[in-house]
Amino acid sequence: MGNIELANATLKYSPHICAFFHSKEEEYRILLPFISEGFDRHQKAFHIVNPDNLEPHRERLASAGIDVAATQQTGQLEMRVWDQAYLRDGHFDQERMLALIEEVLTEGKNDGFSATRLVADMEWAREDRKGVEDLVVYETRLNHVLTKYDDPVCCTYDLSRFGADVVIDILRTHPLVILGGVLQENPFFVPPDQMLAELRERRAVA
Repeated sequence: MGNIELANATLKYSPHICAFFHSKEEEYRILLPFISEGFDRHQKAFHIVNPDNLEPHRERLASAGIDVAATQQTGQLEMRVWDQAYLRDGHFDQERMLALIEEVLTEGKNDGFSATRLVADMEWAREDRKGVEDLVVYETRLNHVLTKYDDPVCCTYDLSRFGADVVIDILRTHPLVILGGVLQENPFFVPPDQMLAELRERRAVA
């Protein structure tokens, strides 16, 4: 698949990345080159988007020279809003979502793409929906899934929309982090089995 350029750094492997931003402007400034590079390499783009941001997202892609209609027609670009991914049937089911991620990454290869670059807007977790309390467990368990694939998965978080306690936990579930527009190894990453044990202990004493 080759090295991947992202946020002023080069990825030599494709881990689970959390990307913290202060605005949509910052988010697109950092991520659009990464997204465009994937199209240039004939890799699949799978984007999970806030439904309120769907049309602006299309416009941002077009501004980067991506033919949105044509790439959707060929299957290279797939966009889903939250109710088609994380919040299907109106709630969050982590088992079903983990299965969807595996399905997307497997089908990308089966459809002839060298990789899938998955970018997900995580603000759905602020919705008052059943199951959203499992966000940190889900992000932790996703590490087990992604060790089987060679595809970059980038979870984006708006720092103005999440509390410090959630941000700290999310930080601890990703081996790489984008902060201040720079990608770096995450010194606060906790291996998933250790993190899951900690989360179980927390719930037991809650």
